[in-house]
Parts: sequence; C-alpha cells; structure tokens
Amino acid sequence: MRALVIGASGQVGSALVDALRGRGHDVTAAARTPRSGVVPLDILDTVRTARLIGESEAAWIFCPAALTHVDYCEDHRDEAMRVNRDAAALAARAAARHGSGFVYYSTEYVFDGAGGPYAEGDTTNPVSVYGESKLAGERAVQDGNARALIVRTTVVYGPEPQEKNFVYQLLRRGRAGERMRAPMDQISSPTYNVDLAGATVELAERGATGVFHVAGSAMMDRCAFARLVCEVFGLDATLLDAATTADLGQRARRPLRAGLLIDRVRGVITTPLRSPAEGLRAMRAAIG
Repeated sequence: MRALVIGASGQVGSALVDALRGRGHDVTAAARTPRSGVVPLDILDTVRTARLIGESEAAWIFCPAALTHVDYCEDHRDEAMRVNRDAAALAARAAARHGSGFVYYSTEYVFDGAGGPYAEGDTTNPVSVYGESKLAGERAVQDGNARALIVRTTVVYGPEPQEKNFVYQLLRRGRAGERMRAPMDQISSPTYNVDLAGATVELAERGATGVFHVAGSAMMDRCAFARLVCEVFGLDATLLDAATTADLGQRARRPLRAGLLIDRVRGVITTPLRSPAEGLRAMRAAIG
C-alpha cells in the first residue's frame, strides 16, 4: 500500500510513518516542520497539499496535522476552524478525486465530559472551540470523502522527535527538581502513540470507514497518570501536586468525566491497545 502522512513530524505522525514502514508500506511523509526524509508541507497551503496528494498516488492519506493547543484555540476560533475543519476537508476532497481513503484524527473533546466513557454513537456536545473545530472537521471530512475514517483518541503519549507531550513535560520538570501540577478531576484514556498508529494502519488495511475510538485500555485521571509516570520513570512523586481543573485556571473548558470505549475497534483489529502502565514501560524502554 502507498500512503501519505500529512503532519509526519508530530507524535502521531512520526509513529504512523514507523508503523507503515514496519508493515512494509511505501510512505511519503510530509510536515510543516520537516526533518530528514520529510517533505515540507503546510496543510493550509491547499494547492500544494492537493498536488502532493495526487503525486503520492497513495491509497490512504493519514492526516494527524491539526491545531491541538486547546487554550490557544479558545482565543483563535477562525484559525482553529481553518486548520481543523477547512484545510482537512479540502485535503479529504482532493483524496476523493484520486480514489484515496482519508484518515482524520479527532478527539474525546467532541464530548462534554458529563457522562463518559463514550462510545462512537454517543451524543457529541463539545464545550471548547477546539472540540467544536474537531467535530466540524469530522463532519466536513466525511461529507468530502466516502472513504473517510475518523479516529478519535485522547491523552496521547509516547516517543516523539519533538518531545512535547505530557510525559516529556513531566520528565523535564521532575528531573530538574521542579514542582509539577496535574488535575485530579480530568478522567480520560491515556493512549500510547505506537498503539494508536498500529491500530490506525490496520484499520486502513482492512478498508474501514466511519468513526472508531482508538485509545488506551484503562481510564484514569491526569494526576493518577502523572503519578504512574513518576513510578515508571523513577521521578520523585513528592514533587507532584494534585489540583482541580478550576485551580489551574485553564482558558478553555475541559470534558471532566470523559474517556473512550474501544469495544468497536477491538472487534476489528489485532493490534494491542495497552494500559497506561504497559504503555509507559514500553516508552521507557524506547527512549532510555
């Protein structure tokens, strides 16, 4: 299978490239922040994006490129919609013109967090601009491509070239002896990026379309996850302070009782979706 990954420099995109190549697929990797072997591409450059989709002759376009800074999105609605809805939809339509499937990565933030964990068919009700933009993106991509695959995930962590995710932030602060705060009232399903990538590739190989939740196999609050990071990586857990979301004063609302049910995807794939403890141990082994 030929594949194109748009957003290949991030934690999901880089894991996707590795998963695709590991399964013997021919991959073109593209990103706004290129590195060796990655084609320069800004998804907002819709002409260049459409051209690359055609040139790649890919059977599947994987698009983890997105504006994911939740608080930034809250004050930049237009930009969030341009990236997470409009640019993705244009790319999906370009893929459709070439007969290519299109994978769009979404989030548990399409739910309000009042009654999680959520299944794919549960009622959406985003409480932030980020969540609104991703839900709008889901719908626009599905309208533009009959072979659209929507993958909702959450709290993604794992090895990544840019070392930006929550675990890396904890590692930097903990190793520097700095105090760390984490909310104890945001419940979710931490997801190991290697598993997310492998599951997505397998779904594409099987020709899956529609909405799938792909997340870790256990739910926990962010503070409990942070404590587990300390345990697995040998950080001083006494530096960790539990806080409420209200204490943190975050600009955008968060879905508090969220999490994703993964029964549907487990009925389709064989890729393991590990628990946070298993995923963190794998990350430790991978990054040393």
